[in-house]
Amino acid sequence: MGARNKLLCEVDGMTMVERSVRAAVDSRCARVVVVTGWQADRVQAAIEAVPASKPVTVVHNAQYATGLASSLRRAVATLPESTDAALVQLADMPWIRAAHIDRLIEAFDACNSAIVVPVRDGRRGHPVLWPKHCFSAISTLSGDIGARSLLERFASEVRAVPFDTDAIFEDIDTPDQLDQARQHSMPP
Repeated sequence: MGARNKLLCEVDGMTMVERSVRAAVDSRCARVVVVTGWQADRVQAAIEAVPASKPVTVVHNAQYATGLASSLRRAVATLPESTDAALVQLADMPWIRAAHIDRLIEAFDACNSAIVVPVRDGRRGHPVLWPKHCFSAISTLSGDIGARSLLERFASEVRAVPFDTDAIFEDIDTPDQLDQARQHSMPP
């Protein structure tokens, strides 16, 4: 995105970070943790504009330039010991709604704690709900590939939840993708 912070770019009249936080706040999540990186003050100001019906904790990842894994590690480190699972939602996916998050939460069973992943046409998407027993593995991740390697490592523990929307795939990484998102409504 060049010199632009994509999380502060608007899609349908709202910044992407606001859309993401709103979806989490409106969902069944008990708590929302947002990890900021580049231009943290500006991102936090956008987050503070979201009416919150539950606690929203904003933590800064000073190591954001090292890649996505550092943000995942930072998020997991803030969770209370009593946390059963954490849903990792990417803020550059503007079409994720509270209903999508709720569907993953409903599929989670604390007694049989599988990793809950949205799937469409055999393809995995986001967000992903991680059970507590995966937190220590998440805290060892490095680089910019996120937790994809853990999905392979824990493949026998992945529970696929069928979705009928491409929202679970649609992220914005380029100006062209941003323009396309601005010209179209939520993907089917």
